[in-house]
Amino acid sequence: MAAKVKKTKYIFITGGVLSSLGKGITSASLGLLLKERGLSVTIMKFDPYINVDPGTMNPYQHGEVYVTDDGAETDLDLGHYERFVQAPVTRQNSVSTGQIYFEVIQRERQGKYLGKTVQVVPHITDEIKRRMTTFDKKFDVVIIELGGTVGDIESMPFLEAARQLGLEQGRTNALFIHLTYVPFIKSAGEVKTKPTQHSVRMLMEYGIQPDILVCRCEEELEKDVKSKIALFCNVEEDAVILALDAETIYEVPMHYAKAKLDDAVVRKLHIQRTSKPTLTEWAKFVQRVKKPKTKVTIGFVGKYVQHQDAYKSILEALTHAGAMNNARVEVKYIDSEKITSPEIAAEVLSETHGIIVAPGFGSRGIEGKILAIQHVRENGIPFFGICLGMQCAVIEYARNVCDLTNANSGEFKKVKNNVIDLMPDQRGITNKGGTMRLGSYPCVLKEGTKAFESYKSQIIRERHRHRYEFNNDFREELEKGGLIISGVSPDARLVEMIELPNHPWFVGCQFHPEFKSVAVGGHPLFVSFIGAAVTHQGKSA
Repeated sequence: MAAKVKKTKYIFITGGVLSSLGKGITSASLGLLLKERGLSVTIMKFDPYINVDPGTMNPYQHGEVYVTDDGAETDLDLGHYERFVQAPVTRQNSVSTGQIYFEVIQRERQGKYLGKTVQVVPHITDEIKRRMTTFDKKFDVVIIELGGTVGDIESMPFLEAARQLGLEQGRTNALFIHLTYVPFIKSAGEVKTKPTQHSVRMLMEYGIQPDILVCRCEEELEKDVKSKIALFCNVEEDAVILALDAETIYEVPMHYAKAKLDDAVVRKLHIQRTSKPTLTEWAKFVQRVKKPKTKVTIGFVGKYVQHQDAYKSILEALTHAGAMNNARVEVKYIDSEKITSPEIAAEVLSETHGIIVAPGFGSRGIEGKILAIQHVRENGIPFFGICLGMQCAVIEYARNVCDLTNANSGEFKKVKNNVIDLMPDQRGITNKGGTMRLGSYPCVLKEGTKAFESYKSQIIRERHRHRYEFNNDFREELEKGGLIISGVSPDARLVEMIELPNHPWFVGCQFHPEFKSVAVGGHPLFVSFIGAAVTHQGKSA
């Protein structure tokens, strides 16, 4: 049944007490539930940092940089939005304080403010509101996640803009959801509501009264505790929604559906004629994630393995592919810097049924990745190289099969045999932000290859984030040496995919397929790779 929405509805999601409570997962889960009700939904993220985008941030600082089809470098939460709602987002869905101030300052320099004093209110808040309403009349519901924690200085302009927009839209068209934390104090043997009360009070100091409270907690709250929270935070008791810890993030939409979060939202926003979400296929997917028939161990070779958010989309893609193969994917994190010899490579990879060599930048840990690739190539272990991982596979093959002994990438060392080198259109670029090859590009696959078998299509589109490419000066020589170039750009100028014949599964891609993997369906390359790992596990058992 199609929902009846005359005017775009706005849902603002704020966080209190502490960070990392899961505003992104809550936003994505609510988006899925509302989409299941027949509503068109998009989700926006407003981040308080002054960087224009996270593209130049160290992964230890900010985690993964998620890339959209239109080439925006964004916060990793946008990946959750796409994986759950299964609808693409754009650069307009990701907004930072840096973007806001950059735009306002440019206007001031152009004389657009007619001699006025440029201030946070109204000029900065007006620009925030302009961006918040980007999708007005284009979607039934716009969910806006406000980054940071209530009380942070840097988040104040976003909260003020949200307050103003909520007032302008009216109570039936704007809704505030506050995600908070209800801790259990073990020594006292009870939960404490005071942090939530203080968080809501602080939010109210900014002029925002939450309509719904989502309370993260470790166990079910007694009715009197919920009643207390409702009374002291000035919300209806059925608008106090529990967010219990879940075994997997993909259970969260089901928990929220059971807690009737979407019911409260459509009721308070006066949205009529919506159907109840069934989540039938989603529930089957979650069941396969939680109780698969088998398991495989995948070696994950990278240099940021101590901070797994740096590879968030790859890890989620492995979960999706595992579910599609009815297998639990157990990831063994391997620091590539610690692989310093063939013997160590053999030891650390001995219990793996397949390996991924991760993307990244810089020379640190590269030789360890190359040693790992040599081991799996020579021993028939399924291999998947992504971006830099593919480039390392080309270097390894050039060195050890084609006798180009000093083969390397121009990113690491300038040598005679730079089989990987800077793209021609990247030469001379000095600015770091947003200047790589970014976004979705087409690729033509060669029939009869693993790549073609995986996609079952000749033309595909995938997202990129890199400066260096396969050097065409060595293309003929490497192909004569047995390397298969299985995917190229439509003009055949750029090598997009490589693989090896007579190997169970050895595939590398220059792009980032993890960005297009979604829950329930997965991604063709990841599904095929995990399928090969399951087969290898069966043979080695």
